[in-house]
Amino acid sequence: MTFMVDAPSVTVSGVHHAYETAPVLHDVSVDIAPGQSLALLGPSGCGKTTLLRLIAGLEHPLHGSVMIGDTCVAGNGQWVPPERRRVGMVFQDWALFPHLDVETNVAYGLRRSDRKSNRVSEALELVGLNDLGGRMPETLSGGQQQRVALARALAPQPAVLLLDEPFSNLDTALRIEVRTDVHRLLHELGITAVFVTHDQEEAFVLGDQVAVMRDGRIVQVDTPQGLYTEPADRAVAEFVGAGSLIRSTAANGKAESPCGPINVRIEQGPIDILFRPEQLTLLNHGDLTVDLVEYYGHDVMVFVRTQPGDDGASNLLRVRCDPNANVRRGDKVGLSFTGETAVAFPA
Repeated sequence: MTFMVDAPSVTVSGVHHAYETAPVLHDVSVDIAPGQSLALLGPSGCGKTTLLRLIAGLEHPLHGSVMIGDTCVAGNGQWVPPERRRVGMVFQDWALFPHLDVETNVAYGLRRSDRKSNRVSEALELVGLNDLGGRMPETLSGGQQQRVALARALAPQPAVLLLDEPFSNLDTALRIEVRTDVHRLLHELGITAVFVTHDQEEAFVLGDQVAVMRDGRIVQVDTPQGLYTEPADRAVAEFVGAGSLIRSTAANGKAESPCGPINVRIEQGPIDILFRPEQLTLLNHGDLTVDLVEYYGHDVMVFVRTQPGDDGASNLLRVRCDPNANVRRGDKVGLSFTGETAVAFPA
């Protein structure tokens, strides 16, 4: 398919929004570079879908503005309706018309003149459904229906593609397959994309940048690696990726831990130290106890119980090990920290 589009940037500035008297978004600002994909990551009710709908033009912001390229499409006295924004949207439930066949569904958003072109067949070929144009939606699998929804969004050749939890209705194996196909397609097309998810793995795979949302605010925007290694606060650290937080006290940039003394990024005071599973290594001898072993094929996650602290409580530390690791529940082990400086937060 000849997908000719000059991918624009998307800029959201100081956006506030509410439904009746319930505030939903508070001073939200984010920039998406041309041809890049942004994942909006957060728990249900944090405002992700509302922000997507504001970019699409399905909602009017109470305050702030939305720019697509050099055009202000909402705010500052401007308003561009959805059909003129060159935005394609894939909804969570796919929103296919059950009484229309695949080709007619894909053609629905096209102008009459474009329906007679090759747009429909080209869009179906893009998503690997070029032989299913005459089928009805009810005869398709969930993955095929999701691809039809994607083809319908791509057929008008949008400048920006918006996806709202696009894989949530698929089973695990199919979700991974379709997600990989969409990831490849976005890169091939070079289209600016924004998608909503509550799945951290999905956000990390598809997003060039990830914006973590909480309570109607964006609390951190970074690359997947940046979010994982440098979370902005304790809540982001717990939400993004596996990890364990251990209470300690910093003195001159050092703190005691189950791995012995380590460097931390807080000089003084009570802290919580963040340990990612791959930052820890099991030692053959020690006074810690293996509490649980989970085998995943590509690796093994070992849960190690620490010694009780001053408050009498112990913690579980996750340790990612080689799949051939010879470790069992109840083994006595030690731990070492593989990094130079641990991320820590004020307790």
